[in-house]
Amino acid sequence: MSPLRDELAVGVDIGGTKVAAGVVDPYGKVLARARRSTPSRDPKAVENTIVEVVTELCEHHRIGAVGIGAAGFVDADRSRVLFAPHLAWRNEPLRATVAEALAMPVVVENDANAAAWAEWRFGAGRGEHHLVCVTLGTGIGGGIVLNGQVQRGRHGMAGEFGHMIVVPEGQRCECGNRGCLEQYASGNVLGREARELARANSPVVVPLLERVGGDVDALVGPVITDAARDGDPLAIELFEEVGRWLGIGLANLAAALDPGLFVIGGGVSDAGELLLRPARNSFRRVLTGRGFRPEPRILRAELGPEAGLVGAADLARVADR
Repeated sequence: MSPLRDELAVGVDIGGTKVAAGVVDPYGKVLARARRSTPSRDPKAVENTIVEVVTELCEHHRIGAVGIGAAGFVDADRSRVLFAPHLAWRNEPLRATVAEALAMPVVVENDANAAAWAEWRFGAGRGEHHLVCVTLGTGIGGGIVLNGQVQRGRHGMAGEFGHMIVVPEGQRCECGNRGCLEQYASGNVLGREARELARANSPVVVPLLERVGGDVDALVGPVITDAARDGDPLAIELFEEVGRWLGIGLANLAAALDPGLFVIGGGVSDAGELLLRPARNSFRRVLTGRGFRPEPRILRAELGPEAGLVGAADLARVADR
């Protein structure tokens, strides 16, 4: 066994607005945290910020490795970010740059893969050999863990479940295509639908508008989530629709991958059964071979917003596995 597996590691989660880092022990517990605003879209500025937060955490902890979770395409060697939609990384040698600055081992991983690994190791996926994790936030990401290995695909780009086309010629997606799943089952959908109703002067949206002082642009996913928890009829209806599309997407994934468990994470999963109940119902209605095959379970993720950094740290620690 590598000595790294018993050491502390730092996980770094890079988003469009923040760089969050944490010291993670071998049991998935976050011992210390550091956070910075993402300085700009300039790759070097972001890399300098990563080095800064890791250096801060190293002042009080003996760190054996660093794992970086990035939203984007990471190559199969886990060294370069080939493309990141919210940052200007294009074939960026992130691992080499950060490892040289910190003088310690570094692993770069897709953020959804890191979250899937964390849920498999420490969260809702413990004990499951065939796990698919779907993260619902602004968009939809995902990861696959099969027999203790993250399945990255031939080129490192597996798990982009949000860009499966479910409605040909449907809603335009930021990726350039139309009808992608994330245009029907992500957090952005909740806000988009509510804003469309508000601009159409629909009376059903009035209680939601009152929550945001009449500001239509403030009708975003977290507002809809809070309203649904409070029993707002329109918010609940929007979650039922998002859940229906999520169930369709999961049924497609079940037909292709046949997992034992789907773990649903990301900010939209904070709605709990308001999302998962309609997703399960929809899934059962459209699952290929329904009634004649075992059904995978569909559970909410357990680790919350820190799953990405926990998974990135653990993957860095056990990189030789």
